[in-house]
Amino acid sequence: MNAADLKIKNLVEYKNQVYNITEIFQGKSHDYFVKIENDIQSISVPAVSIKPIQITEEWLEKFGFLRTYSSAQRIRYERPETFIKYDIDLSSKKILEGLKIYGNSIKCRYIHEFQNIFSCLFGKEPATASFGLIKTES
Repeated sequence: MNAADLKIKNLVEYKNQVYNITEIFQGKSHDYFVKIENDIQSISVPAVSIKPIQITEEWLEKFGFLRTYSSAQRIRYERPETFIKYDIDLSSKKILEGLKIYGNSIKCRYIHEFQNIFSCLFGKEPATASFGLIKTES
């Protein structure tokens, strides 16, 4: 992952566990490190060792989206704000997949990207459940 894309409170994966970023810093060797924590531990690791979390239907629901449409080509999720939608493109081309804000498409495949966009729009993090023990698939 590119450390420049990360922000405090982003959710990431490390060794098949979900962590919250609490600090981003540069080491003496000019490599970036992140301090990450969950309900089990708090550790500092090289930023290159963490992985982004793919947006899935389960994650969309955790972020307050509800499934509103389903067809052979697409699944649509919407939040209570009528101008935010997320389309899952079931075709192999994935042309229509991503976040839709006021009708504009934004390529957004990972949780940290969604968190950063949401934070910019609303000035706060999207509400979610506790993440400490959630396992993600590799």
